[in-house]
Formats: sequence, structure tokens, C-alpha cells
Amino acid sequence: MRVAFAGTPEFALPALSALRTHHQVVGVLTQPDRPSGRGRRLAPSPVKNAAIAGQLPLAQPASLKNEAAREQLANWRPEALVVVAYGLIVPAEVLSLPPLGCINIHASLLPRWRGAAPVERAILAGDASTGVSIMKLDAGLDTGPILLQRQVEILRTHTGGSLRAELAALGAEALLEALSGMASGELAARPQPAEGATYASRIEKADARIDWTQDAFAIERQVRAFNPDPVAETRLDGEQLRIFSAVAVDGFEPEIARNSADHGVIIALRDGSMLVRCGRGVLAVTQVQRPGRRPISVGDLSHSLALKGRRLG
Repeated sequence: MRVAFAGTPEFALPALSALRTHHQVVGVLTQPDRPSGRGRRLAPSPVKNAAIAGQLPLAQPASLKNEAAREQLANWRPEALVVVAYGLIVPAEVLSLPPLGCINIHASLLPRWRGAAPVERAILAGDASTGVSIMKLDAGLDTGPILLQRQVEILRTHTGGSLRAELAALGAEALLEALSGMASGELAARPQPAEGATYASRIEKADARIDWTQDAFAIERQVRAFNPDPVAETRLDGEQLRIFSAVAVDGFEPEIARNSADHGVIIALRDGSMLVRCGRGVLAVTQVQRPGRRPISVGDLSHSLALKGRRLG
């Protein structure tokens, strides 16, 4: 099948690789180079790098509403356009351009968690499972009919990064199955159910700030969801402290918990972690980062800084 591809971040790479192996990728769309890093130099997207390495035709329009950008896509003569975390609006003129339409991989079990941050929102909400949906794009926000879905369990060991990588690989497999079914006529899209729709709003920097009055398990999910980006954070002695790894402690000894009723106070050091009093329960923090330094274990931090009794937040 002649397939054009539109994607930008690392999440899109497994799908592009799978398409190159099993189909003819006639062209790649990705966002323009963006400022990145401390120097704010223009940097190519992961998809652009992959397209160049694979010697694939490449275009980087600032918008698909531009007629010249649509002409470029039309000249590739794709039978389908696969869209994976592209980040730009796909207008109606593009949706109707390929004969088989525009096919999207979305990292949730639609209609739950439509929107920009489905992986993080699923972890934050404490969902037991999530998955990928292969859908046909329409004019709405992740509202198009579904071709197929695949489900995975969300484990307490999952971070936003590790779950996203798992879903990217699963989505690539499901995409190939969906394209095969569409080509043979054996797979038909079905409308999304009207009930159960939720919206996964974009992650803002403020979302990463820890509120120590929350339940310890909620804070654990926050730490996991925002690893590796934007990384949950708090304050220690007035400066930022980023928290990469932490776990809520089950069955914590009440006599130690009673040492302080203050939320955010480090009440003890145990087994390489600092135990922090939360609104309910205790959080064992194991890996942190201070400004301008690399991430380190709490054990290493405790060698240079007395931690017990200090307040976070």
C-alpha cells in the first residue's frame, strides 16, 4: 500500500519503522525544526531524523491549511495517510485526500482520554488499564470511528516514559493489522460510544508541582506519570528539588508517622529513601535532582545534606 506518514516525536518512530517494512512510504510530514536545549538552537524532530536516515521524501509545513502543503501531499499519491502524534491540525481538505482516509494511532482506549496527554492522565487517574486505538480521523478531537483497539495493564512500575514506549510498539503492530483489514475489506470502522468520554488536557509545568497534602498513592502516580518529563518537583530549602522515583509505603508504622503531623516533612531515612509525610500515608522518595546537577539517589544526597526533619514544599 502507498502510505504517507505524519508524525513528530519519538512515540511515532515504531509506526514509521513498521510501515517502511510492510508498505511503501511515499512521503513523510513532520513539524518544522524547533528551538531545543539550553542554547535554544533549532533541532529536527525524531521523525525528521528517521526520514532522512531512510532517504524518504520529507516535508515540514507549518500548517496543512496551506495549499502548497496539500499539493505536496497530493503529489505523493498516498492511498492512506497515517498520523501519529503529528501535533498539527489535519483539515477537512486533507482528511478526504487519500482514498482510504487518514488513520491515527491514539494512546488510550477511546473515548476515554481524548486529547494531548492520554498516557500521563491515565496514570494520574489510577486507571487499571489503558491501550491504543487505531481510528479514522474526522473533524473532531479524537472523535473518529475506531478500527481496532488493544489493551494493556498499567503497573505500579510504569512511568510515563515506559508506558508510552510500550504503547508505541503496540500501536505499530495494531496499525499494520488495521491497514491489512482495510485493504482486504474485512475491517470496518465503528463509531465511538457516546458514553465514557474524558479529555486528557495538555500537561502544564504547574501540574508537576507536588502538593504534600495529597494521598501518598496520588503523589506516587504523579511522580511516575511525569517521568521523564516534565518531572514532579517540590522545594527544599527554597530551591527546586525534582523527584524521579518514589513509592507510597504500605502498612507504615504508626509510631514513626506520628513523629510529625506536618505534610511534606521528612520523618525518617530508610533503605536509601527519605520518608515524607503526606496528607494520608507516607511516600518513600529514592531518586532526586537539585538545580544544575545530575539525578542522584537519596542515599547519596543524605551524605552531603542532613534530611530528617526538613520540610519539602
